[in-house]
Amino acid sequence: MSSDHRAPAVELIGITKRFPGVVANNDITFRVAPGTVHALVGENGAGKSTLVNTLYGMHQPDEGRIVIAGSEVTFRSPADAIGHGIGMVHQHFKLADNLTVLENVVAGAEPRRGWFLDRRAGAERIRELAARHHFDVDPDARVEALGVGARQRVEILKVLYRGARIVILDEPTAVLVPQEVDELLVGLRELASQGLTVIFISHKLDEVLRVADDVTVLRRGSTVGTVKATELSARDLATMMIGAELSAPDARIEVADAAPVLVVRDLSVAEAGRRSLDAVNLSIRPGEILGVAGVEGNGQSELIEAVMGIRPIASGSITLDRGGAGPGASAELTHLTTRARREMGIGYIPEDRSRQALLLDAPLWENRILGHQTIPPCAAGSRIDRVGARRDTQRIVDEFDVRTPNIDVTAGSLSGGNQQKLIVGREMSGAPRLVIAAHPTRGVDVGAQEAIWQLLRDAQRGGLAVLLVSADLDELVRLSTRLVVLLRGRITAEFDPDDVSLAELGAAMTGARGAA
Repeated sequence: MSSDHRAPAVELIGITKRFPGVVANNDITFRVAPGTVHALVGENGAGKSTLVNTLYGMHQPDEGRIVIAGSEVTFRSPADAIGHGIGMVHQHFKLADNLTVLENVVAGAEPRRGWFLDRRAGAERIRELAARHHFDVDPDARVEALGVGARQRVEILKVLYRGARIVILDEPTAVLVPQEVDELLVGLRELASQGLTVIFISHKLDEVLRVADDVTVLRRGSTVGTVKATELSARDLATMMIGAELSAPDARIEVADAAPVLVVRDLSVAEAGRRSLDAVNLSIRPGEILGVAGVEGNGQSELIEAVMGIRPIASGSITLDRGGAGPGASAELTHLTTRARREMGIGYIPEDRSRQALLLDAPLWENRILGHQTIPPCAAGSRIDRVGARRDTQRIVDEFDVRTPNIDVTAGSLSGGNQQKLIVGREMSGAPRLVIAAHPTRGVDVGAQEAIWQLLRDAQRGGLAVLLVSADLDELVRLSTRLVVLLRGRITAEFDPDDVSLAELGAAMTGARGAA
């Protein structure tokens, strides 16, 4: 097939990809016009990652054809895709913190002067690309000193440096604050205006509609359709994705004036002489969701791990009201083990499900036991109760709509959304007093997100106290009854979710707003 400048920049025709027990892509056709931003959306497990990994040469299709700018191609590796002008920016940055921007960008494609790296030529090329695409990047800066938004720009520069004309971005706004999101979306439109083609994968449908020219929706491995972004709303797009109408948002739940379930007083955490948490005070009442906002790295992880007993504290105290009457109703947790805190009624939804919450190669019923191995129904006396654990895993699957053939499949075989619903179901079992939820819907689709939000609201109505940490500001505003901001290890602002804009919240997170 001959090259044709009027042809689609990317054309995937009849792409089918099978893995053991599943058809990930089924006869998908996907066309992207040159010089446009084209969004690819769908639920977890819809086939988005498989499709773009096929385009990037990470695996080969079982059936179908790949056509780039009118010419049919075969990719055996990402190197083949890069050679045809395709670059991919992954959700999790692949940068070396101890190296400079220059060293990260040119790695593997270094300009040489004899045997040595030609730093001047590399820096000039990076500055040229940064100026052309309006990226504020210093080639000599160390990556460890950069914020999240700047790191993202470095990742984009890496693929542009290699000559990419087609740029794939996988969930690029997942860890950005609103101002950084705005800057990124403007940057993507700028790339398109200069003739580059952008494929944008995101679960945040409002961002999709702000930046995309066209949107292709996948569902269960097949193409639902491609539409102009101007022709539909976020709600319409969500309906296309899940095949059903979303329910209307719930009204804000009123919090009873009761004694706090959790009280944190003057909590400090120090590492290598630096305080990552500094005299933090907070409390959460029954039926209250306290949202914690902050740019990642400002003490959120330290707060969560200190309350869970995973990380030692330098000073301060943590108290849990156990819901009983008389002496012993409140327990000092400060020096107790994580297991003891769990046994007292604390559930924990970690931020990284694959590393901190699941054994991906173990069956679902064994994952039900994790963190609960001393608590019925997973334990009978000092022994693991396999029958009880299996029975309760089936209950979680049924009640929390975990879509799985059975409870003997491995956790790794589930989509991200179904893994997350299994974790949420496990941590809400046994009537906990407090649940710590860290990024509970990160990386899940709009259908699973709504389901998890509803599960949290239902538990809240039953008196559950929730400490919610999230990088998704819409999630924080919609779920929280109160919001606080962590900046450099200190609580610097508090907001009523009904009266705060995302811009105000983002300004407080970055220190642009005066401390409260």
